[in-house]
Amino acid sequence: MPAISQNKPYRVGRSRTGLGLFATKPIKKGAKIVRYFGPLLDSKKKKDDAIENKYLFELNNRWTIDGSVRKNIARYINHACKPNAESDVKPRKRKVVIRAIKNIEPGEEINYDYGTDYFKAYLKPIGCKCDACEKKRKKKRAEARAEKLRLKAKAERKAQKKAEKLTKAKQPRKKKLNGAKANGKLANANGHASI
Repeated sequence: MPAISQNKPYRVGRSRTGLGLFATKPIKKGAKIVRYFGPLLDSKKKKDDAIENKYLFELNNRWTIDGSVRKNIARYINHACKPNAESDVKPRKRKVVIRAIKNIEPGEEINYDYGTDYFKAYLKPIGCKCDACEKKRKKKRAEARAEKLRLKAKAERKAQKKAEKLTKAKQPRKKKLNGAKANGKLANANGHASI
């Protein structure tokens, strides 16, 4: 791992998705953080166009930066759907600088949006692991658990009502007598009380 001088506002460290770049000092919104660099690849040259890795940063239709070199500390910056930094691309100068778009606190992971093409090719098939997507998945799981509990409770109430109905149906019913009760004695068919 490359050595990072103490005056740099970042360090490489363990992240949820492998290695990541973390702030060691407060980084103000708008501040340049680090340059993304590496050999320039020319898409018009077959040998350059054939190179494939996850660290390719396309400047324009012709030029791409191969950021796979270990000295390129910016290669450790992970993707986020709701990032705290962005890439400032200058195609004419063939230069990319990562700039803060929010205030970043010490210990916070630095991240930026890799873009739609990269997302579709590399992240969507395995599922994005950024904080925003993790929160969405956590919320969906919580909602699914709540819905499952709601349906279970509903089924239990329905089963309880059905059981109560069956219990009532099985209880012997008291037969109504054709006569009227008078003073605790039954009246016979003539209306006279029997003793």
